[in-house]
Amino acid sequence: MAWYKQLHWQIIIGLVLGLAYGVLSAAAGWGKSTSWFIAPFGTIFINLLKLIAVPLIIASLVTGVASLSDLRKLSRIGGKTIGIYMGTTLVALVIGLLIVNIMRPGAAVPPEMRTKLEETYREDAATRQVDAQAAQQRGPLAPLVDMVPDNIFGAASSNRNMLQVVFFSIFAGIALLMIPGDKAAPLLAFFESLNDLIIKMVQLIMVMAPIGVFALMADTINSVAADNLAQIGELLGALGYYCIAVVLGLALHASITYPVLLKTLTNMPLRHFFSAMAPVQLVAFSTSSSGATLPVTMETVEQKVGVSEEVSSFVLPLGATINMDGTGLYQAVAAVFIAQATGIDLTLGAQIAIVFTALLASIGTAAVPSAGIVMLVIILETISVPAASIALILGVDRILDMVRTVVNVTGDATVATVVAASEDQLELVPAAAG
Repeated sequence: MAWYKQLHWQIIIGLVLGLAYGVLSAAAGWGKSTSWFIAPFGTIFINLLKLIAVPLIIASLVTGVASLSDLRKLSRIGGKTIGIYMGTTLVALVIGLLIVNIMRPGAAVPPEMRTKLEETYREDAATRQVDAQAAQQRGPLAPLVDMVPDNIFGAASSNRNMLQVVFFSIFAGIALLMIPGDKAAPLLAFFESLNDLIIKMVQLIMVMAPIGVFALMADTINSVAADNLAQIGELLGALGYYCIAVVLGLALHASITYPVLLKTLTNMPLRHFFSAMAPVQLVAFSTSSSGATLPVTMETVEQKVGVSEEVSSFVLPLGATINMDGTGLYQAVAAVFIAQATGIDLTLGAQIAIVFTALLASIGTAAVPSAGIVMLVIILETISVPAASIALILGVDRILDMVRTVVNVTGDATVATVVAASEDQLELVPAAAG
């Protein structure tokens, strides 16, 4: 097959062209035209992916759990999955804190630029602060209450309720395991058919992926630049060192933690794994949503990496909900960066508090763009740093959100591969085996 016919190359071309068009749009003042005639194609692409996310989670989790031989197997796979997810997130947080303490990017922000950024993004910061205050006023067991829906149709009506959908799906799968096989068979057949339908829909949606990625990238540049190309230069000039710290931390986590897990716990060739994951990572980068990317992740992990449907249908939907390595690392770097920029010295105890708060927050963070900002406000409040100071980073948050989502989905796929290998359910596809 010619290289330009391969999906990941088509997506890369769309990404590069979108970046070039976005810069041209900002330079020429085409912001309104871009919003009217280009951005909608990106919105349609994301909406199509989100459209099938909830039915995919329900179908895959119900069939995945119900296909397990007994509850002990579910408990074993679930324990491994959650344990590895929490472990990789903890490693990501530690890497983030090491990077930000060594590089000290907050000290590089000039006082006059700090003031300008705070004024520019004051309203956005205030909105996020209100959301975080509402979250803080709830009791310590509120996340448990939030996890259990009182109406599954209401929960399924919004992608922000993914954890509730996951809970219902696992609950329904367990119930199917416990009833006689002849009574469970018709419903199980329905969910299996629904799962096959969704996978086919994913394949159809990915046909327009290059166009969708082009539009999303153009719109992102257009949103950040706002018809003023110099604004991008000013932002990157003031926050460039901070961006480098975040991206470096994410790169280290993705290039060390995941390969170590794959190399030591599986027989998966690293080159094949990352080659197979390229289209998923590009979709994640352009959509900034691990939830929207989930259908693509599942298809790739099953068909190209070789993870069994039984494992992927359980591990990946759960990962899209609770595994936020990239978001956690970003929150650790951002919290310390803001403290440094505002002249606040954080003690070792405060930085340990960042680790545990971010670790717990990652479980409840919605798999949608910029949800991590609200959790960051809670972390700042925990360590007594003014929450309004998030204005310092809002200008570049969208760009960094794209990068950390890539790490999130790569982490999901890595853990699925490791769990599958531990259950002897990783079957190397011919390209990987050779």
